[in-house]
Amino acid sequence: MPKKIGSLTLYSVDDLHEMLGISKLTLRAYIREGKIRGRKLGVSWFVTEDAIREYFDQPQPELKTPKPTAESHRYIVQGVNDLVSEMEECDTIKEVLEVLNEQPIISLFQVQVVYRATNEIAEIIKARDFIEKYANP
Repeated sequence: MPKKIGSLTLYSVDDLHEMLGISKLTLRAYIREGKIRGRKLGVSWFVTEDAIREYFDQPQPELKTPKPTAESHRYIVQGVNDLVSEMEECDTIKEVLEVLNEQPIISLFQVQVVYRATNEIAEIIKARDFIEKYANP
């Protein structure tokens, strides 16, 4: 349930998840990446109605995700919540797979595929999906 503070309405990640049907993991990633403006109060993230409007008013770029290569991309393996603060940067898909295979709980990790030239995030992939996509090419 959204929180009202005077004329300001704050939506938690849980509120947005229920209202929009978007996973909490995706919503947190959007906030971290700055796609949706949000603020962390205590241990919870909150988004205003204006920030949601801004997100939907932005023109969406064409989705062209080239297949990552060692020359064009680097990879950041990171925990997806506050319990796992581990982060490791890798240069190759093989390195990422090795790092992920060392993790006891794969579901607590994601992989950011980053363009080397611009440092822009090309995509964020759940660790399990990354393994399925790249373990057996």
